[in-house]
Amino acid sequence: MPAPALRILGIPIHDVTLQEAVEGAAAWIREGGAHQIATVNPEFVMAARRDPAFREVLERADLCLPDGVGITLAARYLGRPLRERVAGVDLVEALAARAAREGWRVFFLGAAPGVAERAASVLAARYPGLTVAGTYAGSPRREEEEEIIRRVGAAGADVLLVAYGAPAQDLWLARNLARTGAKVGVGVGGALDYIAGVIPRAPRWMRRAGLEWLYRLIRQPWRWRRQRVLPLYALQVLLSRLPWYPGGS
Repeated sequence: MPAPALRILGIPIHDVTLQEAVEGAAAWIREGGAHQIATVNPEFVMAARRDPAFREVLERADLCLPDGVGITLAARYLGRPLRERVAGVDLVEALAARAAREGWRVFFLGAAPGVAERAASVLAARYPGLTVAGTYAGSPRREEEEEIIRRVGAAGADVLLVAYGAPAQDLWLARNLARTGAKVGVGVGGALDYIAGVIPRAPRWMRRAGLEWLYRLIRQPWRWRRQRVLPLYALQVLLSRLPWYPGGS
């Protein structure tokens, strides 16, 4: 799917809306083949700068969505404002709604035991007609890959949602998506937890104000380990506009 891209600290971000992302997925399902979508936030960017394998996965992904207010703020600061933030949980909802209308088969993989089943049940009730191809927790460990590939392939999934957290989910999809037979694979992080009701999502006003990260930190204090990279991310974005600074490449 053609989409203008910019780079934030060297990591590609595509300027697409939620609707365009869903339309792109629909086109890929019609065309066939395997297409990977990543939901990129500032933590992804910093992890990819440290991990060449993860960076390569993002470079090769068919779509790198701007998930996270830190991405949209950075794009605006760099003079390339993005039209919309596309959060992973919103993408899952939109794909489920379209799948119910189009007859796509959706497989829910990952999260804690029972979460994928609950999320699938919630979405099936919310979007009548949604075909749940299967659910399975499993793990991103390589020794489990063959079993998971077998399950997804036997289910005839069109869309594969993988909730192993980054970068594990994205690396897993890069290695295995084509072997599953699914046409679209999305690393969805904690989206299934939110949909299943395991973790409440931030109130709408906090999301609009760009404070969803704060709500998550309050609800899940352990996230400080991930979010401690955010000040460094902000500093590097600020410096990246300087012509002598090498960190933006």
